[in-house]
Amino acid sequence: MEKWIIYAILINIIGLLMMKIDKNRARQRKWRISEATIWSTSVIGGSLGTLIGMFLFRHKTKHLSFRVGLPLLVLAQTLGVIYVIIISN
Repeated sequence: MEKWIIYAILINIIGLLMMKIDKNRARQRKWRISEATIWSTSVIGGSLGTLIGMFLFRHKTKHLSFRVGLPLLVLAQTLGVIYVIIISN
C-alpha cells in the first residue's frame, strides 16, 4: 500500500477518535481537546474522519465553523486529491 494511503487512513482515524474522546470529556466535564488541535488534524488530512465523527457522535454540530467549514475542507481536499491523481497520470 502506498504511504499516502496509509497516512490518509491513519490521520482520519485520529480525527474520528479525537471527536469521540472530546465528546466523552465534554460529558464528564473534564479537560478538552482544543478546537485548534481538531482543526489542525483536519487540515493536515483528517477532515473526513473529523466530519464523520462530528455527525456520528453529535459533537460540535452547533458550531457554525464546524458545520460549514469541515464539509468545505473535505470538498477542497477531495478536489485536491482528484487533481493530483489526474495530473500524475
